[in-house]
Amino acid sequence: TLGAQSVKPDIEVSVVWVNSWFDPAKEQEAAKALMAQGSDVIFSNAQDTPSVVSACEEAGVYVFNLNSSMKKYAPKSYLGCVATDWSPFFKASVDAHLAGTFQGANAFLGVAEKVVEVVDWNPDIPADTMAKIKEVEAKIADGSFSPFTGPITKADDSEGVASGATLTDAEIVAMDWHVKGVTTPLPK
Repeated sequence: TLGAQSVKPDIEVSVVWVNSWFDPAKEQEAAKALMAQGSDVIFSNAQDTPSVVSACEEAGVYVFNLNSSMKKYAPKSYLGCVATDWSPFFKASVDAHLAGTFQGANAFLGVAEKVVEVVDWNPDIPADTMAKIKEVEAKIADGSFSPFTGPITKADDSEGVASGATLTDAEIVAMDWHVKGVTTPLPK
């Protein structure tokens, strides 16, 4: 939401909670409900299923997804994929276990560690827009920018993050609020 608002401040985000890690039919119905409400871009948190991206392609609505590429199911409307590759972390953990040196700990890995990477960017995205995206991505990777640095306002108009403060990993995990612009309340 904050990234979209950095380009267009009045953007609003609607969320449909399906309350499941994997329910392709319910996820597709949620996407169709968002499209019926006039959403022009859908982000699918659906787990490795083309259900949402294919519905978006059929309706001519832009779509972005999580985890694995679904580009072949939406050749025109697919914007890209937030891919997650934990394999280097898991391999290092197994190697450490086999060597007898493993010590369990929480690991918050992302763009800097190349665990999270956006792939399959749509070639129709204008070059100047892609340059801005890559610039921000590089700043996230080198630590000079955090999307969790304030000021950030909560959806209820209260302060979420003070100006200049940055949420810690523990604070991000504990978030129980939406940023201003997300119009759907959290489920109870």
